Amino acid sequence: MTFDQIIKDIKAKKYSPVYFLTGDEPYYIDQVAELIENSVLNEGEKAFNQVIAYGKDTEFKTIVDEARQFPMMSPYRVIILKEAQDMRTLPELESYIANPAPSSILVICYKYKKLDKRLKFAKTVVSKSVFLETKKLYDNQLPGWIQDYLAKIGYKASPNVVALLANYIGSDLSRLTNEITKLILNVPKGSMITEDQVREFIGISKDFDVFEFQKAIGERDFKKATLIMHYFIHNPASNPIPMIIGSLYNYFNKIYMAAYHSALGNAELAKILGVVPIFVQEYRNAAKNYPIAQLQRVMQALKIADEQSKGIGSGRSRDGAVLKDFLIACMGSNISQ
Repeated sequence: MTFDQIIKDIKAKKYSPVYFLTGDEPYYIDQVAELIENSVLNEGEKAFNQVIAYGKDTEFKTIVDEARQFPMMSPYRVIILKEAQDMRTLPELESYIANPAPSSILVICYKYKKLDKRLKFAKTVVSKSVFLETKKLYDNQLPGWIQDYLAKIGYKASPNVVALLANYIGSDLSRLTNEITKLILNVPKGSMITEDQVREFIGISKDFDVFEFQKAIGERDFKKATLIMHYFIHNPASNPIPMIIGSLYNYFNKIYMAAYHSALGNAELAKILGVVPIFVQEYRNAAKNYPIAQLQRVMQALKIADEQSKGIGSGRSRDGAVLKDFLIACMGSNISQ
């Protein structure tokens, strides 16, 4: 069953005795579990009929005993098993899942892993429960997801704003929705979200940000790239080096793909890069400035920068030294101290 269908049924009070939520995208798992936790029982009913358990500290018998109890002054009991992937005796829940109590709702949150569907336990789970398997979004799916999410909550955004959110925050959907929630507290519902609002209320620097940095590097604008680099060095809290390196890796990876697929039209290339078509030309231009052999050296330099920023393999762990070394590797010039 899909996430949207599960949410629709829960909101319509069409409950199932067992929900098994698994996969490497925790956002959807959390959304289903939180909706059941907050909507099935009222506050008075929760005191006697709702149990939250954690896999590491729970045995299967405890879950079965809770689920087999009759509700007290309520039509349902709700048992939510979080971090089920850490529950040693989880497979022993198979007999209960095959024959669950109709007056209980058992929610099993099995994050960051996939079930081995060859096993008998997994086959029972898939056939006897509401089974949801989640997957991380690919980079090229993220802009569309953001557009859809904003539309669902009653907001609009230009492709530039969507790209800013996608590139700056990334594909961690929990973090992304939290940042959007922070943003819309300051934006009237139904309005068009602007880049300035994103920068102000999410906290992206108004002066320089990683997108200007990578664009300057892509254009081989040594002077501007150096200026932004020094700004980052003096403002490390708002521009942490792991975020800068991660964004640069994604940027140069797209340049590499733009170079490799240079014969494609803009619409086709935009799909491959996971960007809106208006940004394709920027990557085409950067690909002209960085031949494939140099792109390979840049990717190696990024790997070294990532290791150095973590103190691996070099004494140059200071952010300034790491960024200077990387910029030298990109542009082949010395940067003034």
